[in-house]
Amino acid sequence: MAEKAAKRECSSPKETSTPKKAKKLNEDGGCFLKPGGDVLASLKTLEILSESAEEKKIIVHGQLEGNDAVVVLEKNPFSKDTLEELFTSSTLKFDMENNIYSSYSLQVPLHLNEIKTTVIYPATEEHLKKYRSHQSFLVEETGDDYQSITLPYIQSRTFSIQWVYNILEKKAEAERIVYEDPDPKVGFTLLPDLKWDQKRVVNLYLIAIVHQRGIKSLRDLTEEHLPLLQNILKKGKEAIRTHYQLPASKLRIYLHYQPSYYHLHVHFTNLKYRAPGCGLERAHFLSDVIQNLQSDGQYYKTRTLSFQLHEGNGLLCKFKEAGRLEFR
Repeated sequence: MAEKAAKRECSSPKETSTPKKAKKLNEDGGCFLKPGGDVLASLKTLEILSESAEEKKIIVHGQLEGNDAVVVLEKNPFSKDTLEELFTSSTLKFDMENNIYSSYSLQVPLHLNEIKTTVIYPATEEHLKKYRSHQSFLVEETGDDYQSITLPYIQSRTFSIQWVYNILEKKAEAERIVYEDPDPKVGFTLLPDLKWDQKRVVNLYLIAIVHQRGIKSLRDLTEEHLPLLQNILKKGKEAIRTHYQLPASKLRIYLHYQPSYYHLHVHFTNLKYRAPGCGLERAHFLSDVIQNLQSDGQYYKTRTLSFQLHEGNGLLCKFKEAGRLEFR
């Protein structure tokens, strides 16, 4: 009975990584959007994929020029550098008062009320599934599960990471690079993650993308990769101290498993910032990864790794079909 239910839940249309009506494609496979302040003026909202009152974020599925788009809207955090202007240039609208407590709506100048906006265009079914709010399940993946379930699934995917290669080859985002070690074996490129507006160090978020290709995730790492990981840890911390005056003791440095894309990369975030995916179900401290590999060079080949997947995720369906997940 459970097996039939699993097949029914996983019988969604085959996932695709190419937009149905993509037009104006550039040489790297992306669509050109008209630059300027009116990019989203013609957006037709189709659905709210997810929203979070705690994170003050909403993710919208819409259409631009006939193609699907995902738009992520996030309220920017406060900055102490703008507090004086915030207090002197804003207007208070009274709401209520009770004893020593009173509440107001603060009408602030437009430039102090910006919304961090990320646009994914053209968006694929994979993007929509990634951002849509779903019921979550905890998967416990053994080394054998990885070989028999996860790896075949990854190898069957055609989801492009051309954008990663564009960064490494300086075909895109070259002006955003904070630091680069060009060594083909232990080198990496460090640049801001799109989630960071680069205006406040309090929500600092950078990504170190390795130059070496063929390392998909944590599962591929062995003792031979220790020089690479140690180089990222050492030089990444040095670069962030130099550029942002943030010491290593105020950084959270980790890898995701499962990652959002299968080319090895390391996350550097401000310890004060609760970045998406920095929790126990997904994040692995880089320092812990290094120590584990020093103790056992094959640690991540055999270790059982736990991670969270959302309902409708293709990999989750594979675990259900294999009878490796209790979901009823």
